[in-house]
Amino acid sequence: MKVRRLGRVAYEPTWRAMQAFNAARTAATGDELWLLEHPGVFTLGLAARREHLLDPGGIPVVATDRGGQVTYHGPGQAVAYALVDVRRAGFGVKELVRRLEDGALAVLEAYGVRGERRPGMPGVYVDGAKIAAVGLRIARGCSYHGLALNADVDLAPFGRIDPCGYPGLAYTRLADLGVRDSIDGVQQKLADCLVRALS
Repeated sequence: MKVRRLGRVAYEPTWRAMQAFNAARTAATGDELWLLEHPGVFTLGLAARREHLLDPGGIPVVATDRGGQVTYHGPGQAVAYALVDVRRAGFGVKELVRRLEDGALAVLEAYGVRGERRPGMPGVYVDGAKIAAVGLRIARGCSYHGLALNADVDLAPFGRIDPCGYPGLAYTRLADLGVRDSIDGVQQKLADCLVRALS
């Protein structure tokens, strides 16, 4: 799996680049993992209802083609987009979600933090508070979008939405759990753990 580090990049052009990558894939195209941060943005999944966008203020809102509801991306959040030929890999979307969660759980474990899954609520949680979100699109048997792990992101914007469609859902971040690492360090751990989980 090829790992690309894109730095801090705007959401919409990155989404369009994922669509273009997926549309141009052939059976021989290798899988890729894109690591990045986004400037502050709310994104609405295909199932998102506008009433969950409580008070966006000046933060841009983008309606996108991933699954799920509304979430926030911003600086200090380690985002990993998984461009995987799931047909070739031989597993479905539920297994891909599980593997992405496995990667996030392994990162937390590496930092001495105990994460967990919650039935029916994709993502990873610490003591009931969400620390990593998963949202995917499968097209032509291949995935794009992926996972966002809160490293040292400003959590205040999550209070402007019903995150993932759940009013009052608590959020947390590594920085509040005693982890002192740079976003580059977190992204490196995330890349290592996800490459293992997806292999």
